[in-house]
Amino acid sequence: MRSKYYKMKKIWQKDNTKTNDLVNKFTVGKDLDFDDRLAKYDVLGSIAHAKMLAEVGLMRLDEEQAIVAVLEEVLSEIEKGSFEIDKTAEDIHSQIETILIEKLGETGKKIHTARSRNDQVLTDIKLYLLDEIREITERADSFFQILKDKANQHKNVLLPGYTHFQVAMPSSFGLWFGAYAEALVDDLELLFATKNIINKNPLGSAAGYGSSFPIDRESTTYKLDFRTLNYNVVYAQMTRGKSEKLLANSLSVLAGTLSKFSYDVCLYLSQNFDFISFPKEFTTGSSIMPHKKNPDIFELVRARCNRIQGLPNELILLTNNLPSGYHRDLQLTKEILFPAIDSLKECLEILIYTLPNIEVKDNILDDEKYKYIFSVEKINEEVKNGKSFRDAYIQIGQEIENGVFEYDYKELHHSHQGSLGNLCLDEIEYQFNKVRDKLLG
Repeated sequence: MRSKYYKMKKIWQKDNTKTNDLVNKFTVGKDLDFDDRLAKYDVLGSIAHAKMLAEVGLMRLDEEQAIVAVLEEVLSEIEKGSFEIDKTAEDIHSQIETILIEKLGETGKKIHTARSRNDQVLTDIKLYLLDEIREITERADSFFQILKDKANQHKNVLLPGYTHFQVAMPSSFGLWFGAYAEALVDDLELLFATKNIINKNPLGSAAGYGSSFPIDRESTTYKLDFRTLNYNVVYAQMTRGKSEKLLANSLSVLAGTLSKFSYDVCLYLSQNFDFISFPKEFTTGSSIMPHKKNPDIFELVRARCNRIQGLPNELILLTNNLPSGYHRDLQLTKEILFPAIDSLKECLEILIYTLPNIEVKDNILDDEKYKYIFSVEKINEEVKNGKSFRDAYIQIGQEIENGVFEYDYKELHHSHQGSLGNLCLDEIEYQFNKVRDKLLG
C-alpha cells in the first residue's frame, strides 16, 4: 500500500511540513497535465542513470538491478497505457522516485545520487522533443509524397499565375504542387539543424554546476542514444528554453508552408477562381445558404498554423530576460510548446487525409479573362525571331492596348530547370529524401 508520507512529500522536502495548498496549486500549475508525455523518458533516463551509477561504483550491482527491474515494470505500464499520473504528486519525476522508494526502501532513495531534478527534466524534455521531431518528419514525408505525386499527375494542366492578385503568367498544377513539395525540403533542413542542437545529453549537469561524484556522462550519452553531450554543465542548463525556442522556430517555418498552401486552397476553391474542388464530404455548409461548400478544414489549418507561427515570440518573451542558471519561469515552456506540437501534427494529418481527394479543373486558361496571361510568351517569341526585348515589349503592349492581341497557348515550350516543362521532381525528391533520412536516422 502506498504510504501517505511518500505520496504527499516532495522530493525537495526535508521534513513532514506540508506546503501551503494555494502555493502548491500555483507552483505546480499545469505541469501534471503534460507530464504523462514525459513519463516514458523519465524512466529511460533513470535506467541509464542507475546503470551508470553502478559502473562508477556509486551503487551496488544488486541495487542497480533492483532499481532497473522496478523501472522496467513502470515502463511496461506506460507503454501499455495503464500507468496513471498521481494527481497528488508534484510532478512525474517525484512520482517515479516515490514508486522506487515504496518498492525498494533505502535502495530506491539512491536513484537521485549525482542528479538534480533540473538535469532530469531537461533530459526528459530533450528525449521527448527528439521523438516528436521524428513523428513530425514522418508526417511531413507523407505530405511530401502526395504533393510530388499530384505534381507529376497534373504537370500538364495549366493554371494562371498571379502577382499582386493580378493575372500574371501561365503556371501549372505541376508547378503549384511541386513548389510546396520543395518548400518542405527547406523546412526539414531547419528541423534537422534543430535536432542536432537538441540531440545532446545534459544528464549529469545536475543543478547546473555538476557534481563532485566521479560520474561518467559519456556512459549515459551512449545509453540514451544522444548524438553527443552538452559538455559545460552551466551551458547544459542554459539549453532549457533554448531547445524549445529552436524547435518553435522550426515548427513555425513548417507551419508557414502549411498555412500558405491552405490559403491557396481556400482561394482556388472559391467560385471566382474555381480551379479545384473536393468531394462534398470534405466541405461544410451554411445554416441559411444551401449552395455553400465551405473549406473549413483548410481555414482551420491556416488559423492553427498562424498561431504556431507566433510560438517563437511567445517563448522569447518568456525566456529572454533570464540570466544563466535554472529559473521556475522555464516550467511554462511545456504548456506553450507541447500543445503546438500536437496541433501541427493534427494539421499534417488532416492534409494527408484530404489532399488525395483534390480534383483539378482542365482548360482553365480558355477563359477570356486569362487572354493576356500569354503576353510574355509572345514577347519571347518575337525576341527569338530577332527583335530586342524592349521593342518586342512595346509592340505587344500596343497590341493589348488596341485590342488585337492574340496567342495560341496550346503549345508552351518551357525547358529550364524548375519551369513548366521541367519540374525537376526527381531532384527535389532526392533532396527531400536526403534530409528526411538524416532526421529519421
